[in-house]
Amino acid sequence: MITVVVPTYNEEKNIEGCLTALTKQSIPRDAYEIIVVDGNSKDRTTEIAAKYADKVIQQVSHGVGGARNDGAMAAKGEIVATTDADCLPDEDWLEIILNDFKDERMVAVTGYLDPMIPKEMHILESGAYKCGFKIANGLRWAGSKVGYYHLCGANTAFRRDAFIRINGYSDLAYSDDVEIAKRLGPHGKMALNKRIQVDYSIRRIQKLGLAKYTWMIMKNDFNVIFLGKKPTKGNYAKQEYN
Repeated sequence: MITVVVPTYNEEKNIEGCLTALTKQSIPRDAYEIIVVDGNSKDRTTEIAAKYADKVIQQVSHGVGGARNDGAMAAKGEIVATTDADCLPDEDWLEIILNDFKDERMVAVTGYLDPMIPKEMHILESGAYKCGFKIANGLRWAGSKVGYYHLCGANTAFRRDAFIRINGYSDLAYSDDVEIAKRLGPHGKMALNKRIQVDYSIRRIQKLGLAKYTWMIMKNDFNVIFLGKKPTKGNYAKQEYN
């Protein structure tokens, strides 16, 4: 079995779309479970989630990484896949993930992100986002060829026993996805598969601005990968977005 973990916080506008996509996967519904880990939402998130998810649990750990950890601990599956409440995984998302984990050495797989562009966005701005995501996916591909992985929480799956062995995600404000890859690497094989696709909401990026967000990610990822620093200030998970 494979378990999908979805952290939420005030996501009543988005969670139904995500969970609908998850219930329409190409593998049988009884081959996977969906766990929503809610961070004390003040809206109808948990009410909506309960219609689709196998379990809706309250988050007890800190941060979005902590929510993923809580979900992994509650999971029945040998494989734990993670995505975000405002993302839309492709129909064959879980099928491709499971196929990659047929390799018993595999401890983590990740894939590409495709930006969800608002219809009202200006063509030049939408072009900048599309180009930016192509570059980001390309950089992640290049990094994977030399052993540097960006295990984006919106589109990654782990072998549960290896994930628990390293105590899951660290309590970081940003770049926990590259930090966990550093710790997980010695425990087995990781892979980037471009066929593992998720439509990704850009609202967090819009709030900061594309240039500022890109610089922040690059700076924090560099500090984690090469300098061993761990960013602890801020919490992008519990913010309000349009």
